[in-house]
Order: sequence, then structure tokens, then C-alpha cells
Amino acid sequence: MLLKEWGIVRTGSFDRYASILFALLGAVFLLESRNIADSAYGSEIGPNVFPFLLGLILILLSVKLFLETVKTVQKQPNAQNPLQIKRFLIILVSSILYAAFLGMFGYLISTFLFLFISFQAMEKGNWIKNSIVAASFSFCVYYLFVVVLKGSLPGLPVWFS
Repeated sequence: MLLKEWGIVRTGSFDRYASILFALLGAVFLLESRNIADSAYGSEIGPNVFPFLLGLILILLSVKLFLETVKTVQKQPNAQNPLQIKRFLIILVSSILYAAFLGMFGYLISTFLFLFISFQAMEKGNWIKNSIVAASFSFCVYYLFVVVLKGSLPGLPVWFS
């Protein structure tokens, strides 16, 4: 397999490379969010806040992944964890579709579907629990951002009401 030839299948090396890549991506989000206008008309929170927070969270999660990988490699130096390509591809495709259909379906529906599909990819079954968590998260973030912080997110689509 090509991944073995590149040395990516060795214990934790894929996670280490991914954590570095995602940390760099988070840094790009942080830097580029500074180029977005500080505030939007009618909104107390600017459009630059969400990309900035996303970049910050991505960097923090990348550091956590890197540290956990190093700790795991030290505990089990010869363990081989198989790559979960199918799960990765499901979540990658659902992320791309989420970004593509966010404007068409609105934040609530798109985020619910993305989270539900991602949860199902990670742990099959538990449809009820996964749908409750996805719906709760989608609604709470929407409420917090739009009502409390006076920001704006795409609402429900016109054809839905």
C-alpha cells in the first residue's frame, strides 16, 4: 500500500502530520479573519469573529491531537492503528456538502444534517441520541449567535415555511 511506503501508517505519524496541517490551517484562518471587516450593518458582532474563533479552536484541537499522539506512541510504541479512510471520506464529503448547501438549506437544517451524518459515521446506531445532540447543538448555537450576540446566520429556507 502506498501509505505504508510513505511511512504514514506507523503508529501516530498520520495523526501527527494531520495535527500540524490543521494547526497551520487554523493559523491561516486567524490571519485571514483579520482581513474581514470588523462589523456588519445591524450586527453587534462582526463577520470576522466566527472565522477567528474557528481558527483558534482548530489550533487548540490540533495541539491536543498532537500531544495525545505523542503520549500514545510513548505508551504503545509498536501498536498499529488502522486508518479509517471510509469514516474520513464520509465526513469530508459531508463537510463539503455542508458548505455548499448552507445558503440553500439554512444554518439549522444544514448543521443538523452535517452533525447527524458525522455522528453516524463515527458511531453507527443511536439514531435517537445522535439526532437529539445534533438538533440541540444546532439550535443552541443558532440561538446564542443570532439572539444573544445579535449576529446573523442563514435562517430557515424560504421554501421551508
